[in-house]
Amino acid sequence: MKLVEFSTRRRVTVAMLMVAIVAFGGVGFSRLAVNLLPDITYPTITVRTEYEGVAPLEIERLISEPVEGLVGVVNNVVRVSSISRPGVSDVVVEFGWGTNMDFASLDIREKLDLSNLPRDAGKPILLRFDPSLDPVLRLAFFGKLSLMEMRRVAEERLRPDLESLEGVAAVRINGGLEEEIQVEVEARRLAHLGIPIGQVTSRLAAENVNLTGGLLKDGEAEFLVRTLNEFQSIDDIGAIIVGQIDRAPIKLADVGRVFRGHRERDLVTRINGREGVEVAVFKEGDANTVQVAKAVQERLDDFLAENASLLQDSGMEIVFDQATFIQQAVDEVLNTAIIGGVLAVIVLFLFLRDLKSTTIIGLSIPLSVVATFFLMFGSDISLNIMSLGGLALGVGMLVDNSIVVLESVQRYRDQGMKALEAAVRGASVVGQAVIAATMTTICVFLPIVFVEGVAGQLFRDQALTVTYSLVASLVVALMLIPMLSSLSLAGMVAQQDDLGPERGVKGPALLLRLIRALSRGLGRLFSTLLFPLYWLFDAVFNTLNRAYPLLLAWALRRRLIVLAVFIALAALVADRVRELGVELIPEMSQGEFLVDLEWRAGTPLEQTALRVAEIDGQIRTLDSIASVFALVGSSGQTGGTASDRKEHTAQLHIRLVAAADENAAVEAVRGLLADTPDLEFRFSRPSYFSFRTPIEVEISGYSLRTLDLLADQAVERMRQVPGLTDIRSSTAGGQPEVQIVFDRQRVAELGTTVQNIGELLRNKLQGDIATDLARRDRKIDIRVRADAQERQTINDLVQMVVSPASYPVPVSLESVAEVRAVDGPAEIRRLDQQRVAVIAANLDGRDLGSVVADIEDALSDLPLPEGFAVSMGGQNEEMVRSFDSMKFALLLAVFLVYLVMASQFESLLHPLVIMFTIPLGLIGSALGLLLTGTTISVVVLIGLIMLAGIVVNNAIVLVDYINHLRRSEGLAKIDAVLHAGTARFRPILMTTSTTVLGLLPMALGLGEGAEIRAPMAITVIGGLLVSTLLTLVLIPVVYTLFDRGQ
Repeated sequence: MKLVEFSTRRRVTVAMLMVAIVAFGGVGFSRLAVNLLPDITYPTITVRTEYEGVAPLEIERLISEPVEGLVGVVNNVVRVSSISRPGVSDVVVEFGWGTNMDFASLDIREKLDLSNLPRDAGKPILLRFDPSLDPVLRLAFFGKLSLMEMRRVAEERLRPDLESLEGVAAVRINGGLEEEIQVEVEARRLAHLGIPIGQVTSRLAAENVNLTGGLLKDGEAEFLVRTLNEFQSIDDIGAIIVGQIDRAPIKLADVGRVFRGHRERDLVTRINGREGVEVAVFKEGDANTVQVAKAVQERLDDFLAENASLLQDSGMEIVFDQATFIQQAVDEVLNTAIIGGVLAVIVLFLFLRDLKSTTIIGLSIPLSVVATFFLMFGSDISLNIMSLGGLALGVGMLVDNSIVVLESVQRYRDQGMKALEAAVRGASVVGQAVIAATMTTICVFLPIVFVEGVAGQLFRDQALTVTYSLVASLVVALMLIPMLSSLSLAGMVAQQDDLGPERGVKGPALLLRLIRALSRGLGRLFSTLLFPLYWLFDAVFNTLNRAYPLLLAWALRRRLIVLAVFIALAALVADRVRELGVELIPEMSQGEFLVDLEWRAGTPLEQTALRVAEIDGQIRTLDSIASVFALVGSSGQTGGTASDRKEHTAQLHIRLVAAADENAAVEAVRGLLADTPDLEFRFSRPSYFSFRTPIEVEISGYSLRTLDLLADQAVERMRQVPGLTDIRSSTAGGQPEVQIVFDRQRVAELGTTVQNIGELLRNKLQGDIATDLARRDRKIDIRVRADAQERQTINDLVQMVVSPASYPVPVSLESVAEVRAVDGPAEIRRLDQQRVAVIAANLDGRDLGSVVADIEDALSDLPLPEGFAVSMGGQNEEMVRSFDSMKFALLLAVFLVYLVMASQFESLLHPLVIMFTIPLGLIGSALGLLLTGTTISVVVLIGLIMLAGIVVNNAIVLVDYINHLRRSEGLAKIDAVLHAGTARFRPILMTTSTTVLGLLPMALGLGEGAEIRAPMAITVIGGLLVSTLLTLVLIPVVYTLFDRGQ
């Protein structure tokens, strides 16, 4: 092989190339971003439109339905769903995977520009689900300062400080009291004076302006003319003239009061029993999470020190720090990779008993890893638990090529060849087999691009990382290993001795002698220390080495019996595999969990906050709880989507002490909440892979009353299904409403319209933002509405004057309308233009697939009226889609492996023989999953795809050597098989042992993020162990059966 010859002839060139790889790899590593996961962007866009004070039925009719119709015609839309809640509409548009979401956003914006939404509704905003858009840090700011002062300090001082840091994209402030100027007018007095409340609003807006008056030229001087009338203080606002009676001016202060207040609260934040302000820090897209978090924490320390007198005893506590988990997870993956590499090298040393050979092969690990860092930097891949997991997976495989090459070189050395000749011959003989083995492993990752769903995005980085590391290991095996093997230390010393007196190079000769003596001394020291391990290893290996030829000879004589045993084993395992559960992706345990709380719709925020305070206090008494952070009135924000703002809901973010049992803590909290009356709750973990609940049952139909009844029946049936918990229906709980039915004739007699009265009531109750008061860089809204004493009860509502100013006498609402209090729907959900009731639930101790099957059985005989249907959604829908595409990818991977091998062997038959190792690997993986109780998930299927490329490697080397013996040395078929099996037994055991031990630390599932890494490692280890054992026996049997030659 020319590459091998070049490497052994140009040794310095190869050495310099390796030095360059190390240098560039080191630079690339220092500049890699550190994140928890790869960039995962769901092809989902949420169109959120706010229409304050409007009931769900009107939100559905006026906003959700029109928006659904507009966005449903955009290209690549898979489905459109919506949620209509009081004051807000969320229309969720789901696209096909692979859609360019930037162009999709532009298309949706173009369609929304054509919308004819109500004039006073907010402008629709677009939100995308992306886990990288979550805050990297959440801080709680608390102390003795007033809530308004804390919010002001956070907005005016802390936010500019943090946003100036490199890598910080934005800082969002939540909770506390947001300052607002309140103008509360006496509506009855205004009515008697004939001044509509809208006139007050328009007068404020007209008076609070700074305008340009153009240019004034006075001779040679030129002046800019400006009218300065912006409000400077609250007194300026009260002095505004809002009307005249008989030419007597009426000031705003005469008909109302102006004071500094706060906005209507829609969110309360609590940290460890104290109310405070939340500060959420978001990073820029390409910033290093760990570095950003470190810079923010340093700046916070400085901020607290600089503003100690202002803040008094106020403090800050980090509620959530993504960098902590990332650093722990990344460190854990690095540690598993290092431990795996050390174990692989130890096994090599036990096999080789030669420090030089072990060192030569061991070099392939760090060199391949460093080269991978450079390629990762070039491909814009960050250091995350998936890319580093790919490196940890590859560590054991990186030495495989080097083992095969060095073992071949050593065999020729043992036959008496010189070092250089043995290096060239040995590496050239196995070169093509090594390239084919590497190509089969690499080509299985190509089908990953066809994997739909979150799996494709999640494992892209891992596939590229493994590919890069294997390519690097191939270059090392075919260049560095032959070059180092061709060096004879003894020969170099002798050569230096011969040339020494003539050329004055005694120094280098002495140095080489010293190195040689040190290596021998170290070898003897290791041999002495490892003697017990040597003895045990030799006893096991020699026993296997003697038994294998006998077993192989017996198998070749009884080929049909061997095949029958294999088929029986495969059937037995296939039957047991049905017992394995299935799920989308295992949840990651991070030492924290979330609890969503919900009381009856209509519960005011203040009452919800009091109830949460009581629950908060109970939870903090538990030993395993480190901190409790509560968001009252919100479900929190995930993945860049807007949070659900509802006054009767809350979310608890519970952090555990180190080494606490998370499941036990969840059960303890669940036990506390179960005793709370009128409370529905749901547990979850911070999710990075799906924004859906594990179980979602969708009942579709038009009638809300019928949907409510069907949902109640379905919930009762689902409660009987074991493994389900936190079951909630979207139709549960009504929203208290005050409904006003107008007498159209009386309204017409007043000389007004229903729309005008509706807007008037809205202005009095909710108020209208007239203008704002400038304060430094902030704008403080000025809200005008009726006096608080005139809008407290339903009786106050019916007494409100609704007649226009031109009408002779004031007329109240009760004179022209009927007012009644009822319960309306809390929210209305729609899916593909139909109303649906969604029943969501969590899993408890069971896998997703078996629970879905039980639910389908339980609901199969649910009596459904005409026009109603039941379907399964949630993570199950994503799981089915991902599994289908993964099965296709697995078949495509097997096909590509066959193509590579057929090209290598120039035969259609021998690759088929080698392909028998793939079902052997599947049997081993199934056994591994059964023994460890691991459920089948996307992670396991990715492991199977990898396995398809790995398990064939041993068979390729074995069959290639059989063909070499038959062609080059003229051995008969059976003799060639026996000889090749015996000769390849040792290198096959070596490569399998190094790969398995390299993966072993990962399979043990220790440390952060292990839930994702361990199933894949278990799959590969199980498949590789069993396939290797069966490959050594079954592949020779199948070879002799299929190959008709002699």
